[in-house]
Amino acid sequence: MKSPRFYIRDSGIQHRLLGIDSYEALLSNPVLGKSWEGFVVENIHSVLPRRAETYYYRTAAGAEIDLVIKFSSSEIWAIEIKHGTAPKLSKHFNQTCADVGATQKYVVYGGNDEFPVGNDVTVISLQGIMQKLQRKLT
Repeated sequence: MKSPRFYIRDSGIQHRLLGIDSYEALLSNPVLGKSWEGFVVENIHSVLPRRAETYYYRTAAGAEIDLVIKFSSSEIWAIEIKHGTAPKLSKHFNQTCADVGATQKYVVYGGNDEFPVGNDVTVISLQGIMQKLQRKLT
């Protein structure tokens, strides 16, 4: 199912409203993962072409993709977002990517490197995915 997902676009306001006043406080707060997701989604949207369609995807069984970007019917990117530096994918990620017809599969994580993790999935930094998206525009 395509599904709406709501993010607070300004993580500074979100953190202030939640009383998170330092990076250390954020790291120990349960909102860390959702905050990182919102930050990544907002940054990705800032460089997408207007024609790109984005959505959150979740199956009835609960498997999900944090961000699907549809550039055209023949180019669809599936992006999973993980804060940590050693991201682990759910066992259903590849099947869920097949469900949406993903031609590119990425895991945006909190590290700096880019590396494959099998099944044509690439782990990449936020800066790296933004650079790939910006190159698409040129």
